[in-house]
Amino acid sequence: MQTFSNILSITVLSASLVLGLGSMAEAAPKNEFKVAWSIYVGWMPWGYAAEHGIVKKWADKYGIKIDVTQFNDYVESMNQYTAGAFDAVTLTNMDGLSIPAAGGVDTTAVIVGDFSNGNDAVILKNKTSLADIKGQNVNLVQFSVSHYLLARALESIKLTERDVKVVNTSDADMVAAYKTPDLTAVVTWNPLVSTILEDPSAKKVFDSSQVPGEIIDLMVANTGVLKDNPNFGKALAGIWYETAALMKADSADGKAAREAMGSASGTDLAGFESQLAATELFDKPADAVAFTASPNLPKTMDLVRNFLFEKGLLGNGAPSADIIGIEMPDGKVLGDSGNVKLRFTETYMKSAADGSL
Repeated sequence: MQTFSNILSITVLSASLVLGLGSMAEAAPKNEFKVAWSIYVGWMPWGYAAEHGIVKKWADKYGIKIDVTQFNDYVESMNQYTAGAFDAVTLTNMDGLSIPAAGGVDTTAVIVGDFSNGNDAVILKNKTSLADIKGQNVNLVQFSVSHYLLARALESIKLTERDVKVVNTSDADMVAAYKTPDLTAVVTWNPLVSTILEDPSAKKVFDSSQVPGEIIDLMVANTGVLKDNPNFGKALAGIWYETAALMKADSADGKAAREAMGSASGTDLAGFESQLAATELFDKPADAVAFTASPNLPKTMDLVRNFLFEKGLLGNGAPSADIIGIEMPDGKVLGDSGNVKLRFTETYMKSAADGSL
């Protein structure tokens, strides 16, 4: 016959086992990850890698599964990441700060993939001078890097946004919008720029090569997910550098890869290579590490955060651009060190550089 104390001991032991099993289940590492990307010359490697077994190769190496999903609407891909539906997403440095970071999602730049060196442009219809933009409606994705480029372009000729009227237009609708008679000015990115410039009326009057290194294209991941699952970051780095090297290779395989990426982005080999020429692509990890560690990055992010603050994009009632902390690879923080939500790290790129992936 069991005594009350024996029954109590068994009950406590059972409860402990249940709690222990629950803790073990909670501590089990995540092994399936979701990555979102959208069409842009510097992000085409992600789609190519998914379709040609490179994603699976690196995921298998680390015993994980990575699902890669293409979005036709760039903003929606970031919104889905911010909502927690994806673990990682391709975006720019500015959009990383204004959408997930400002939305409270602690985000880490795993890979600094490239910077736009002409791929983003201000285009006027039947006008050849940037000064002609004064007084016009300008169609762009509001508060995106296109909006930032417009601000930098206007600043270069001593104008401000008060001298134009911004018309918010989805990137998915931009090419069709350009063809309407009322549209006279657009700011957008490739491959849309190349498509619009095929129209004889379209004249490029300013582009990102005039503000080099400021529009940076990233693969970012949720910081918590990355911290708990560093192999996810390693796999992303492995995928990127294998595919980017192939993309830049002067070989038959490289040409075939560029041709496939061009076709997937709605252009041909010549069109894609033209876009690639306007992109400072970091296919070598050491170059990406050097760029990320450069003193120019904090200066760029300072410009970006002040632009976003002026647009009210760092949160309702934000008292200053310092409200969100941006951590640099050396640990220094722009803004509030108690509220770091965007982080730049060399960790995974360095692992690729030293061959330790």
